[in-house]
Amino acid sequence: MTGNTQLLGDTLAKAKAEDRAALIAYLPAGFPTVDGGIAAIKAVFDGGADIVEVGLPHSDPVLDGPVIQTADDIALRGGVKIADVMRTVKEAYEATGKPVLVMTYWNPIDRYGIERFTEELAAAGGAGCILPDLPVQESAVWREHATKHGLATVFVVAPSSKDERLATITAAGSGFVYAASLMGVTGTRESVGEQAADLVRRTRAAGGLPVCVGLGVSNAAQAKEVAAFADGVIVGSAFVKRILDADGDEQAGLGAVRELAAELAEGVRRSS
Repeated sequence: MTGNTQLLGDTLAKAKAEDRAALIAYLPAGFPTVDGGIAAIKAVFDGGADIVEVGLPHSDPVLDGPVIQTADDIALRGGVKIADVMRTVKEAYEATGKPVLVMTYWNPIDRYGIERFTEELAAAGGAGCILPDLPVQESAVWREHATKHGLATVFVVAPSSKDERLATITAAGSGFVYAASLMGVTGTRESVGEQAADLVRRTRAAGGLPVCVGLGVSNAAQAKEVAAFADGVIVGSAFVKRILDADGDEQAGLGAVRELAAELAEGVRRSS
């Protein structure tokens, strides 16, 4: 079975045609439970998200701040496995018909097996993978398997990335480029900052992929700010925090993430 990289590209193109940025949400698999996580993703899509990144919980998430680390810890203590991540992708995609990616560090894939992982992700209807710690110069084997199975390979760039490296990454990647708006870890911020706009400009100049911005966006005003210059707005910690703040009340958590998605979906409409 072939993955849904084409659906990912079509979704980003549709948002551009509508003169808006795509809204990309992040939620970890298995948080607060496997079933609860699937329900949360469906709620986010229902609220207006275009694309969802499903996090594969990791014990040492170097890019993730304290909010997502807390969620990962809950998922890992609940016994989440890669099979649960695949099930999450499958059920979210089948329920919505929208693109679902997996965001994961490299070690779990390496241990699981590249061919096995890509084959199962494609069979689940996944659109691709975001791989924040896989160096592009060491990614050839992954990209070969991902391409064979119709999966996008999304690399992460940062404000510190030199133009030469941006060119290498945009040439090797597919789907879109994940632009980290600032140096540091995920989490909500008071301001997204000028660094993000400059990084998007330089990444676009380096290649033809859409550029989506994450790290720090938590409300509609920030989404609107980023949507003015980016192809997609990525929000993670703010969604996770809504579920944590619900303190075990699943329906309250689902309502909160649906509401936030609706607010952000309005924010990414540039002309609003």
